Amino acid sequence: MTGPHRRHGAAALQAAFDAAHEKGRCALITYITLGYPAPTETPCLAKALQEGGADIIELGVPFSDPVADGPTIQRASYTALRAGMTLRGCMVLATRLRQEGVTVPLMFMGYYNPILNYGLEAYAGDCADSGIDGLVVPDLPLEEAEPLREACQRHDVALVFLVAPTTPIDRIVRLVEATSGFLYVVSRMGTTGVGLGLDADLAQYLALVRRYTQKPLALGFGISTPDQVRALAPQVNGLIVGSAIVEQATRGPGMLRAYVCSLRAAL
Repeated sequence: MTGPHRRHGAAALQAAFDAAHEKGRCALITYITLGYPAPTETPCLAKALQEGGADIIELGVPFSDPVADGPTIQRASYTALRAGMTLRGCMVLATRLRQEGVTVPLMFMGYYNPILNYGLEAYAGDCADSGIDGLVVPDLPLEEAEPLREACQRHDVALVFLVAPTTPIDRIVRLVEATSGFLYVVSRMGTTGVGLGLDADLAQYLALVRRYTQKPLALGFGISTPDQVRALAPQVNGLIVGSAIVEQATRGPGMLRAYVCSLRAAL
């Protein structure tokens, strides 16, 4: 749904999780880097993700020092920056996606320094105007997040926080209270990327986090195959696939759509 009747912010994210749950599955969240392989290709790729069955799409904002990301997304960010992608350009692309029929919830995955330079209030407002429902800011600690969180609340944009296997319980409690839309659960230590394995104690870790919240849990980092999706889906409300999507994006919309369909079928 587009236009004035489309849900926005945390409500849009919750609706996506609810719709997936009603169909007896967890939600599929996919990631692409804005401007990669080229800015002109982003709209077709985003539409391919939606057509393939993505429930939510994360749009990676290119940054010169993506500390949470592995080689695949680092290369994609570098390529997009060389092609002239800016934060303003990301807003323009998000607006275009909405204009061209992408109706699933959209999120910006981006680092804090460009947001701070842009201006927190202006960033939250422009995100809302561009059709962005939520933000993931992986290098923003909870202790410094309140100004952006307040700006997001004023503009009905969800600010999603992350927990990792090393997050202590008292901090998990604070993060689940602060997060909006869902909680991003990092599957293992290290950076994003395929083929690096998942934490052996993942089920125990997920059960621990679940003790402290009923908000949707979305698991990301290292998920790339239908077999992984099939095995992990019963344990969470959503699965996030990033680096593998970025790799497939270079093969064109048709191949990307087919890959996302294979993940969705595994759910």
